[in-house]
Amino acid sequence: DLRKQARQLENELDLKLVSFSKLCTSYSGSRDGRRDRYSSDTTPLLNGSSQDRMFETMAVEIEQLLGKLTGINDKMAEYTNSAGVPSLNAALMHTLQRHRDILQDYTHEFHKTKANFLAIRERENLLGSVRKDIESYKSGSGVNNRRTELFLKEHEHLRNSDRLIEETISIAMATKENMTSQRGMLKSIQSKMNTLANRFPAVNSLIQRINLRKRRDSLILGGVIGVCTILLLLYAFH
Repeated sequence: DLRKQARQLENELDLKLVSFSKLCTSYSGSRDGRRDRYSSDTTPLLNGSSQDRMFETMAVEIEQLLGKLTGINDKMAEYTNSAGVPSLNAALMHTLQRHRDILQDYTHEFHKTKANFLAIRERENLLGSVRKDIESYKSGSGVNNRRTELFLKEHEHLRNSDRLIEETISIAMATKENMTSQRGMLKSIQSKMNTLANRFPAVNSLIQRINLRKRRDSLILGGVIGVCTILLLLYAFH
């Protein structure tokens, strides 16, 4: 009778643990899917959801079944140790050990699944609180953020204007330096020309004589042409 009760409780625990594991898996998957689908910071918290209530209910039921199965195992141990069953003691001890191993496996699986669920829920609660803080900060300081953004843009425009002015001044300074250098070169060339003219005054006089001779030759040539033209005209009309 105790073995029959133990098997019945083990079957119930097996079904409960399978459903419990599926609940935890669906809980994690639904949370991950919601985060992938909604990338905003307004994802609602999970406290008080139907899955949380179902988790608490199933956890209590499984704990009650584990307690009952533990009690059945204790009763089987008492029966095994009682007098009057010496011939079946070895077989009963083997059966009792098997039921104890099953109880231990179910207990371990339950605590592991429960710990994973609680860890996921704690992480989600933490992320939800962070999202709420961020959202409240954004909603509370939206105007200030807008003003700060405008000030930053204006500051960036001023910095760009200062940089353009500095570039223009640099170009003007470079142009001034180039013109100063060119003026110095021209003055140097002029001074060299004056030096050459002062050193060789004969060259100037020779050039002047050549110009005077060119003028005289031009006058002579013009006079000869004019006389010849007059003689030709007189000869033609004579």
